[in-house]
Amino acid sequence: MPPRHTPSEVYALIEGELKPHFEALVECASTSELRAHPVYRSIESTVLTVLATTDLGSYASVEAPPKGRYRVLSWNLERGVELEGQIEACRTHPYLKDVDLFLLTETDVGMARSGNLAVAQTMARELGLYYAFAPCYLNLAKGSGVEFDVAGENQLGLHGNAVLSRYPLSSARAIPLKNGKDKMSGREKRLGNQTALAVDVALPGLPLTAVAVHLDAQSRQSHRQKQMLDILDALGDVDRALIGGDWNTTTHNSSRAFYAIMGYWLRVFLGIDRSIEHYLHPYRWFEKGLFSLLEERGFDYRSCNKLGERTLSYQVDDMKTRKNLGEWVPGWCFAFIRWALRNHEGRCPLKVDWFAARGLVTEHPVVFHEFREGRTVPLSDHDAIGVELVS
Repeated sequence: MPPRHTPSEVYALIEGELKPHFEALVECASTSELRAHPVYRSIESTVLTVLATTDLGSYASVEAPPKGRYRVLSWNLERGVELEGQIEACRTHPYLKDVDLFLLTETDVGMARSGNLAVAQTMARELGLYYAFAPCYLNLAKGSGVEFDVAGENQLGLHGNAVLSRYPLSSARAIPLKNGKDKMSGREKRLGNQTALAVDVALPGLPLTAVAVHLDAQSRQSHRQKQMLDILDALGDVDRALIGGDWNTTTHNSSRAFYAIMGYWLRVFLGIDRSIEHYLHPYRWFEKGLFSLLEERGFDYRSCNKLGERTLSYQVDDMKTRKNLGEWVPGWCFAFIRWALRNHEGRCPLKVDWFAARGLVTEHPVVFHEFREGRTVPLSDHDAIGVELVS
């Protein structure tokens, strides 16, 4: 087990001991090549220390009162590139301004694409909340797609998941998940692995364990199920638990571009309307194993989600999406996708963001499209989802 450090000590380790070697390591084309590199071997223990250090703190200035029900929001912040607008939404939106617990995925610390801010910590400071953060990756480059072209350089290069709360947080622990693909094999070179963040939340009258989860996008359906199994095993027999986040339940095997393309051909053969039903109800067939596993472990997902409601949409003519996806699939695929979606205005809805609860009564699940759809600049590429916990 690597020695523990404070976040400020970790930042100093990155800037002083790790960043000077990034230029050499970014040339590695695979994780096996990375691990054999003498430079990486010389700094591996420091890398492990950085990735093992969670950040737990508070900007809360008042004690929040007990309530009869507590409001929870899960949101993939898309790195936090629109952080100012996201914070403003949390301050002023009729629903978000009364949220008690946030489960956040894709939050940067010191990445050029998000202004080199500590995204979750900044949001906690501006909203006066407790916070916990677990790093997943130490990025050797600025990102992929449009992120690669942003101005400036990464100050730290950390990326991870977070929990924010109006009530005290404790016992933050990281749950490492095995990678669905080699994180050194593409343009976005990353050290580490996707990591769920579990933290105890002192809701008055309803203490629980909350888990912010981001399952791998580029993975098989069975791999996403295995990642969820690792989370459930780590939780053990905790009586009250709420899992929320971006589970990437696309129904596809996206571990390689070839498999994803063949899967899309299959869905076109099945019929686009029928396939969209699967995209919006992934628990019925393609991702059934993951959702059945949750139910076997006593977790309910049906009552705490708006079933069949999109939380993300693929839009074939969106240049940002095309450039990001274009680093992974060949260009001819886009003409085929456009043809397949010709009767759906070039859009394909998916349901990939979820809650699952054990030992809790949940009510009034909601999905917020207004932060993504109908905006010149969306606040995120994912919709935020909400649910209420009855105490």
